[in-house]
Amino acid sequence: MKYVYPAIFTPIDSGYDVVIPDLPGCRTCGKDFADTIEMAEDAVSMWLWDAENEKEDIPQASKILTASETQVISYIKVDTDLYRRKHDAKSVKKTLTIPSWLNSEAERANAPFSQILQQGLKEYLGVN
Repeated sequence: MKYVYPAIFTPIDSGYDVVIPDLPGCRTCGKDFADTIEMAEDAVSMWLWDAENEKEDIPQASKILTASETQVISYIKVDTDLYRRKHDAKSVKKTLTIPSWLNSEAERANAPFSQILQQGLKEYLGVN
């Protein structure tokens, strides 16, 4: 899923502090504005990914935020599907059935079964 949430950036001595008001407890910081945006993207992605995994309600993004004179409001865009692919690479064992003749041919060719299945599934699903 793709999401966009407003974030409030506050200058601090070591860079910027950022809070995403719509996501309780979602806060991070960075050494400069670019780093802080990257950290915010990661924090928002992790927050939403966890909520999706736990089947929790996902808060709607605010349409209007206010900030003090020293703060900056920016939007953070994330894709939890991409985040999941990047960070959830644990292997899962699957049992499958193929014809005996195909298994024999593949074993003779030292075919990498798992790699071929992964490539085939990615192609079938149209994902990278």
